[in-house]
Amino acid sequence: MADSRQTSESPLVEHGWRLAVITVAVITATLLEIVDTTIVNVALPNIQGNFGVGIDQGAWIVTGYIIANVIVIPITPWLQGRFGRRQYFTASIVIFTLASLMCGLAPSFSSLVFWRIVQGLGGGGLISTSQAILRDIFGVRQQGRAQGIFAMGVIVGPALGPVLGGFITDNFTWRWAFFINLPVGIIAATLTLLYMRNPTKPRAMALDWFGLGLLALGLGSMQYVLDQGQQYDWLSNQAIRTFAGLAVIGIVAFVLWTLRSRRPVVDLHVLKIRQVAVGSVLGAVLGISLYGSILVLPQYLQNSLGFTATLSGLTVLVRALAVMLFTPLTAALAGRGILDVRISTGIGFVLLGISNWMLAGVTTPESQFGTLVLSLVISGIGLSQIFVPLSIAVIGGVADKDVASTSAFFNLSRQVGGSVATAILVTILVRGITYHQAQIAGVETLGRPATALYLQREGGERSTKALIRLESMVGAQAQVLSYADTSRWVAIMTIGLAPLVLLLRKPRSAAVAVE
Repeated sequence: MADSRQTSESPLVEHGWRLAVITVAVITATLLEIVDTTIVNVALPNIQGNFGVGIDQGAWIVTGYIIANVIVIPITPWLQGRFGRRQYFTASIVIFTLASLMCGLAPSFSSLVFWRIVQGLGGGGLISTSQAILRDIFGVRQQGRAQGIFAMGVIVGPALGPVLGGFITDNFTWRWAFFINLPVGIIAATLTLLYMRNPTKPRAMALDWFGLGLLALGLGSMQYVLDQGQQYDWLSNQAIRTFAGLAVIGIVAFVLWTLRSRRPVVDLHVLKIRQVAVGSVLGAVLGISLYGSILVLPQYLQNSLGFTATLSGLTVLVRALAVMLFTPLTAALAGRGILDVRISTGIGFVLLGISNWMLAGVTTPESQFGTLVLSLVISGIGLSQIFVPLSIAVIGGVADKDVASTSAFFNLSRQVGGSVATAILVTILVRGITYHQAQIAGVETLGRPATALYLQREGGERSTKALIRLESMVGAQAQVLSYADTSRWVAIMTIGLAPLVLLLRKPRSAAVAVE
């Protein structure tokens, strides 16, 4: 007999037009946060130029947001219980939207960074809460459909952002990267406030301020190290060493304190559930491939191939279209219990690895749009095989009271996995360029016939202009080779960690059967 916690119908399940309206509100809020993050990344060079700040300072526009985001995600279950899920979710949308307005109006760089931190506090409550809401309003028997809809937002969102960001930077000012959120946020907040129901009534709950402080110290310091480490040469820098130490101390102390606390701000006990613990690790693996490629590919397209920001975004969108095409089929099969989540997720990770290895093979200075399509389509198919089955196995396999905490850990792990991937890949990219420059320079000496012939055509080896051009060509080639290296490492990490899916349990078929 199936576990009652999985087969009983939740009183929050919606039907008809109410289900449609709440779903639109929730997925709109999800896209609001995810799309805006990638739009800002595209607009970042313009913002830095407008305020006259360097790359190191400009990075705080992203770093400040992510630090606030990762601190809020794990405490969303407490915030939902204290203030009510409907009230908290609506407030998160309002905070995010208001902060977007203030970011767009920011008169100074410091003001912009401050409002980006506020925006991160609002955005942190959107993703994990959205997944928990969809899980509840669709009920047990429609989990495939619920998680399929959520997957569309999480996976397609990062691809839509570069397209919109490219269009905005090519045609408007960077401030519209924030103003574009206003109508969307107003609609989402209004629909949420009017139609969403709370799973439980808001109740007075004491806040573990000391535990919250340790959590903020640990996660905030960790995120700072991941975002700024490469720029300051990692542990060779005193500030990075200090924050790395604070991250370890904060996280370890938080875990020890929370396990003994009578009123923990984060419920760590859900990690005793095998599906939650393994699913969180696999969520981090998904973040590595999902966000790693989103970071590297647009840079290669724009810096090495000369694509416009808009064309670069459209190229990345190819993968999203494959996700949109294949996710409904995966959701239908997973919802009926036909797919073994271990097999589907494992195949998905292998396809992601293969696609990244293929992408490395076509990463050349002469590649064109069509050259990249096959690898991006395979990547999209891989992603469509992972997210829905994995979400059903993790979110659909816990009791109603554990949904909020489980969703928070699952989404936090994906965010952290993406941050780790970004830190690793940026390091590989920067150091790879130096390595390949030295390798090419060792081969392309002035005495090499091809090099000598080039210099002769360009004015001789005494020509400063010719030597500068040659140096530029070597640098460009080294950059392309380093981009290829990052794709190979994403492939290696993804396939290498894929066997972890064997630790998952197959959900009971009754839990996900469709009438």
